[in-house]
Amino acid sequence: MGFSCGIVGLPNVGKSTIFNALTVSKVSAENYPFTTIEPNIGIVDVPDGRIDVLAGIDKSEKKIYTTLKFVDIAGLVKGASRGEGLGNKFLSHIKEVDAIAYVVRCFINKDVVHVEGDVDPARDIGIINTELLLADLEVVEKRLNRVSKAAKGGSRKLMEEVDFLKRLSLHLSGGAKAIGIQRNPEEDQLIRELNLLTSKPAMYVANVSEVEPADTGEESVYLKQVESEALKEGTDVVVISGKLEAELAELDAGERSEYLKELGIERSGLDKMIGKGYRLLNLLTFFTSGPKEAHAWTVVRGTKAPQAAGRIHSDFEHGFIKAEIISYEDYVKAGSELAAREQGFLRIEGKDYVVQEGDVVHFRFAVASR
Repeated sequence: MGFSCGIVGLPNVGKSTIFNALTVSKVSAENYPFTTIEPNIGIVDVPDGRIDVLAGIDKSEKKIYTTLKFVDIAGLVKGASRGEGLGNKFLSHIKEVDAIAYVVRCFINKDVVHVEGDVDPARDIGIINTELLLADLEVVEKRLNRVSKAAKGGSRKLMEEVDFLKRLSLHLSGGAKAIGIQRNPEEDQLIRELNLLTSKPAMYVANVSEVEPADTGEESVYLKQVESEALKEGTDVVVISGKLEAELAELDAGERSEYLKELGIERSGLDKMIGKGYRLLNLLTFFTSGPKEAHAWTVVRGTKAPQAAGRIHSDFEHGFIKAEIISYEDYVKAGSELAAREQGFLRIEGKDYVVQEGDVVHFRFAVASR
């Protein structure tokens, strides 16, 4: 698994249309609120041409790409925390995701009603943020009430947790996301345990009618509003035309590539979201390759060789001896693993080696006797 991404937004902003296009699913995307009640989940391969190249070099029987899971939940509305619409209970469906994509409507279509009456990205972003903050505040208050009672016994650790929860509650009440609060390692662990929605990295997905809105016109103004909000939070904006992505989803891979070329577009919406997601979560890809399979693996930057080996199998981590490393570029340049070895491209690395983007790795390990 590469990473998982929750998709949130108001009704009729194109969430389900984009989800359908990205995952080539066929979930309901009708012109009325609350179409999506239960979460829709789609798992897609992360496109990576390097896998195709490695498989060609090694004549691999299988190609295994890393994957991305999308979770599309019901449209949020103002007052969801007070039970409006479907309420905020369904937000639990995205508790376990790694990142969140806020889909914001920037397109004009009189035939698609907006739940708030008109298109206003800044207002819509405010509504989404408020509802997520209120959902997190509810979680924090419940934990605070429980821990406060237990802390009466005089436990220093629990009293420190109470102090942090109070500070976190004030932070959220002031309209600030949990991801921005100052905390020490112990408090950071607590944030992870609480699994707060606003503690997750987020990107904004601006849904436009055309891939490149004209410099003048309402859609351009809407897009600039989204970019301004993202700038305040220090995050990224992905510009997607849900309409175009839906058209691309109907084509096979070859036709899709040709169509993008005709339009002068370098990357699809999925490619852009993957790129932003990897950047948000500080991820990288390494490979294993051979006659049986060419396989892509995802880890957080800074991961050392034994832990990277553990992504493949826990025995690899526990019995780690060494890692044989060839960079992807050198692997391709040499034309085979054997040639790469002969040309001196292979390096032997130990337990302290930090895996790099594009490493082609062969792990050596010993299986402990049981």
